[in-house]
Amino acid sequence: MNLSHIEHIGIAVKSLKEAIPFYENMLGLKCYNIEEVKEQKVKTAFFMIGQSKIELLESTDPDGPIGKFIEKRGEGIHHLAIAVKNIEENLNELDQKGVQLIDKTPRKGAEGLDIAFLHPKATHGVLLELCENKNV
Repeated sequence: MNLSHIEHIGIAVKSLKEAIPFYENMLGLKCYNIEEVKEQKVKTAFFMIGQSKIELLESTDPDGPIGKFIEKRGEGIHHLAIAVKNIEENLNELDQKGVQLIDKTPRKGAEGLDIAFLHPKATHGVLLELCENKNV
């Protein structure tokens, strides 16, 4: 595995409009990017903390993954994203080791990253996301 750092922590929220002011006004962070990822039925907002980020996720469809998550569990931490190099090689290695993957091949995520998720059943209850920025 070629892990670099924690890329971001994904937090499911009901409303970006309601959540962003907490992170900006109470924690002093600056939201530097808001974007919609239509394929994932989500709208995201990002904040930098050192080398890592916080990603707020608002569902754009109640039947999307974030909508279902909030319906079942409420707002809160959704996933932990780890920056990697050679995401395809990492996925192949994990697959060969018998790790249950949600994504066997990467897909496009927010901020143009290539992403893939590992199933929480394989990671002791944590939804892990591997992220690669091919532009770095």
